[in-house]
Amino acid sequence: MTQHSRDTPQFYLTAPSPCPYLEGQEERKVFTHLVGDRAGELNDLLTHGGFRRSQSIAYRPACEGCRACVSVRVVAADFAPSRNMRRIAERNSDIVGEMRIPAPTSEQYSVFRAYLDARHRDGGMADMTVLDYAMMIEDSHVDTRLVEYRRRGPDTGINRRGVGQMVAVALTDVLSDGLSMVYSFFEPDEADRSLGTFMILDHIERANRMGLPYVYLGYWVAGSRKMDYKGRFLPQERLMPAGWSRVEK
Repeated sequence: MTQHSRDTPQFYLTAPSPCPYLEGQEERKVFTHLVGDRAGELNDLLTHGGFRRSQSIAYRPACEGCRACVSVRVVAADFAPSRNMRRIAERNSDIVGEMRIPAPTSEQYSVFRAYLDARHRDGGMADMTVLDYAMMIEDSHVDTRLVEYRRRGPDTGINRRGVGQMVAVALTDVLSDGLSMVYSFFEPDEADRSLGTFMILDHIERANRMGLPYVYLGYWVAGSRKMDYKGRFLPQERLMPAGWSRVEK
């Protein structure tokens, strides 16, 4: 048997399964493990090629006859929020985000569990336990952070941290050229705040402050109600067969 180095990626193909985005379609994925000393470098390279990370796995759609999943990244420095996005930012002016090391807490899991029960009760993550959640947060061999979003507290102006109720969390990878939003969730009782959009707006601001040109949003799927919203963050670049292509409107 050939012994492969942990730094040499081996790629695998999943069996067909129902597509979660387009009714009547099947999906397949190509994936590899992100392990070893060069995991961060490999994650950078694969993200540039349209892969996404889930724990220590990097994957990309490899569906026969369908190319609906398109990787998108927002051009942070040129981003121009729409009027509705500006209203959402104003609506959440009482929310403060803190970027920290990825350590799971019971408070996070409480919000995560409520989010799944309200939004994805029949999804593939519906049965995740607190231990499964901890693995999702901690099982990373790359530069990963958590951004916790809380209501402002009375001392926020002093220590610049929100000390009130947690309302949302984003799991984010720091790449050489941007922030990659791996997974985010929020308190379902706060749905009127449009916290999903707010977290993206906040990441765009963070990327600019960190001197990073892009925010990677994962896959945009035209015609999918779950994924179509990503196309509204403009300008953005979409990964086409010839490479990344800028889209203005």
